[in-house]
Amino acid sequence: MAEHGAHITTASVADDQPSIFEVVAQDSLMTAVRPALQHVVKVLAESNPSHYGFLWRWFDEIFTLLDLLLQQHYLSKTSASFSENFYGLKRIVMGDTQRYQRLASAGLPKKQLWKSIMFLVLLPYLKVKLEKLVCSLREEDEYSIHPPSSHWKRFYRAFLAAYPFVNMAWEGWFLVQQLQYILGKAQHHSPLLRLAGVRLGRLTVQDIQALEHKPDEASVMQQPARSISEKIKSALKKAVGGAALSLSTGLSVGVFFLQFLDWWYSSENQETIKSLTALPTPPPPVHLDYNSDSPLLPKMKTVCPLCRKTRVNDTVLATSGYVFCYRCVFHYVRSHQACPITGYPTEVQHLIKLYSPEN
Repeated sequence: MAEHGAHITTASVADDQPSIFEVVAQDSLMTAVRPALQHVVKVLAESNPSHYGFLWRWFDEIFTLLDLLLQQHYLSKTSASFSENFYGLKRIVMGDTQRYQRLASAGLPKKQLWKSIMFLVLLPYLKVKLEKLVCSLREEDEYSIHPPSSHWKRFYRAFLAAYPFVNMAWEGWFLVQQLQYILGKAQHHSPLLRLAGVRLGRLTVQDIQALEHKPDEASVMQQPARSISEKIKSALKKAVGGAALSLSTGLSVGVFFLQFLDWWYSSENQETIKSLTALPTPPPPVHLDYNSDSPLLPKMKTVCPLCRKTRVNDTVLATSGYVFCYRCVFHYVRSHQACPITGYPTEVQHLIKLYSPEN
């Protein structure tokens, strides 16, 4: 009877296609989860580095593993990713003659399931790693802390020059696909769905009923394992399913809090938040107020206050405004966490390189 109840006529196929607002909302959901969890891990790592420091060092790998468990659970149980299921959507196999009869509770076929996992989990992980690599190469190229060989230097400078255009082409590909989807010229809002061989559709009444009754049917039809290997497989399957279910439940509850944080920290609300939470500006500390006659400052403006030589690779401290050689101030700030002249608390990220017209 489920097969007859799940039958969808051809005329309703176009009606189950979600709007652009639904697909963009489910895309932005998982995009908001990652930075929120990353911020939580960062706070834990800073509060207790010995216990939680490994979470920050291996955050990308841990998040990818949890995301893999979560997406595999939802794709095999609901034919949708976590965010798609949250918004009442499912993945429909393209080119399948039985797609009108297939219920979401049946899960995706193995081919489409692993393709979906690759594009949902593996591709974002590789993209994050590539962006971190680009940032590190840019820092090395800018400050020349570890000057590479000429051959390698030419290679990665060419890579850094080409990366923005490759990234622009990638984003433009997604933009064109979304415009085609809005105009009704495409069935996919993302080219990754086309590569995975699926399209998005809304859950039907039959899908919802099947998803609600599936846990009961599974518990009734489950048979006790006979051999030791079957018991081990059953225990592992239950453990993975339980971990994925706990993770999905926690995300389902926390997603409203994440949406609130996204609204709270949005640029439109920053002025209002600042006006409500702003405190009066404190006066400058008198005991740290050095003037130009300070004996720590050289007479010539082109001399570094630390090495007392003509400055090389001029770098300014954003906390005090004084200019030093990059290597001098870098080693000093990393060791003392303070400005050499004023004593203001300073970190390495407060160093700003200066460029003269001659350079």
